[in-house]
Amino acid sequence: MYPFSFTKAADTRSALAAGQRGGRYIAGGTTLVDLMRETVERPETLVDISALPLRKITVTERGGLRIGALVRMAEAAAHPKVRTLHPVISQALELSASAQLRNMATIGGNIMQRTRCTYFRDVTAACNKREPGSGCAALEGFNRTHAILGTSDDCVATHPSDVAVAFAALEAKVHLLGPDGERSVAFADFLLRPGSTPNREQALRKGELITAVEIPAHPRPLKSGYLKVRDRQSYEFALTSAAVALHIRGGVIREAKVAAGGVGTVPWKLPAVERHLIGERPSKALWTAAAERAAEGARPLEHNRFKPELLKRTVERQLRIVGGTA
Repeated sequence: MYPFSFTKAADTRSALAAGQRGGRYIAGGTTLVDLMRETVERPETLVDISALPLRKITVTERGGLRIGALVRMAEAAAHPKVRTLHPVISQALELSASAQLRNMATIGGNIMQRTRCTYFRDVTAACNKREPGSGCAALEGFNRTHAILGTSDDCVATHPSDVAVAFAALEAKVHLLGPDGERSVAFADFLLRPGSTPNREQALRKGELITAVEIPAHPRPLKSGYLKVRDRQSYEFALTSAAVALHIRGGVIREAKVAAGGVGTVPWKLPAVERHLIGERPSKALWTAAAERAAEGARPLEHNRFKPELLKRTVERQLRIVGGTA
């Protein structure tokens, strides 16, 4: 680990001032400290923001749900409003990491976590995300767990967060506070596809701080759930995952929100699947036909050619679980 300085922000103003000077924000630290130990991350200054008042979960005036950036993963998963309104979020959180990590890691930190690509974490390997212009060892390496959607010639790493997949499906937005004031960014625009600059991963401006994630109001009842497929039952990242939310009224699907994880360079929204569902009546045939569209545009690599079919099956199964087979 390289030397660094450490400061604890007493309030939002002092945090923003330190961030503007180049300090890196830290709260739970479950990813950043690991990466510092491995010398992947080398911040000169850490700014502890754990004392800031960003730990509330509230229902907004319009009926949406606002989750503070410093709410712990375990707290969010167990919150009655989250469990009632959006079980897909609770399930995604409970299928993430270990209990110890969920008790420490925050919502803001979770969506900011960096890829689990082994080449990114190996400082001797070529990685454009860690060292721009150095190449991508994963392209010709062992790429079984890597992305098949949203990739580029410079990067094929997946985004590892489970709850980010649920946020993508529910079309959340990220609230930010920076030197120029407050703003919000659609979740679909917050995490960036790699393109030719995979080292730039979020739409954050210098010194900006995540204050909350807000899920907009959706029609009720909205049934939802999260399915994660992985090599072992616990403490493992997704090979594929599916977040599904359906509003069914009068026996017809009025709204459909679907996203996938483990397959994209960012949490992957599936609009073609959603369009196939809306206006239709739930049935086994509908789930199968809609899921067939989940892997459109996929570009498998040598060792993950199984992922398109696995993705279709994952989406189909979760549609059946959430929507039933009547």
